[in-house]
Amino acid sequence: MARPIVIAHHLIFTAYGWWLPNDPRGSNSKTIRNDVIADLGEIHFGRKRVQPVSGVIGAFYREADKRLRHELLTFSERDVSAIATAFEEVTKEQRYTCWACAIMPDHVHVLIRKHKHLAEEMIARFQNLSRLRLRADGLRAIDHPVWGGPGWKVFLDHPDEVRRIVGYIEDNPVKIGRPKQEWGFVKAYDGWPLHAGHSTRSPYVRGLRAVGRYS
Repeated sequence: MARPIVIAHHLIFTAYGWWLPNDPRGSNSKTIRNDVIADLGEIHFGRKRVQPVSGVIGAFYREADKRLRHELLTFSERDVSAIATAFEEVTKEQRYTCWACAIMPDHVHVLIRKHKHLAEEMIARFQNLSRLRLRADGLRAIDHPVWGGPGWKVFLDHPDEVRRIVGYIEDNPVKIGRPKQEWGFVKAYDGWPLHAGHSTRSPYVRGLRAVGRYS
């Protein structure tokens, strides 16, 4: 059966040490590579259906902080500003179209229109330049990793999904009592590729029609 074409990537990556393989909330890991945290808990692949209370998560990371090689840090307002500056540079240089971005205290969400770069390369570019920016601004020690690994991605293939994720990302800061973030490199989603005047004969529309998702 034909499948709709991917139109956007929801990119998620965490600050160093903040989503460990045996996180009590569950994780996308299947193995623990660092023995020093192995006894903190068992791995649960995927997000747990019943989530632990905040006290359990806090206790887990307070103990993890004692064992990790580098300091467990969250992003301050200055850090967030530096990261956003780096993200804007990457977006402009690579001509990415960004539809949403939230830089949280311990993780990041970015929604990018499909591009010639794979999702993994996009994440690497965002991480590399923001790491350099934080170090150049004196906000991280030269040996601090800043990011906690390659992150993960969710592929979106319909404008309805894009709109849902835009709302989800925009709500992330609000849910923890912070203002909604507005960045100059983020563009309002216009419904692409089902925007006004789109071709009803495009390969994308044909793919949607084949699975009953276009009318």
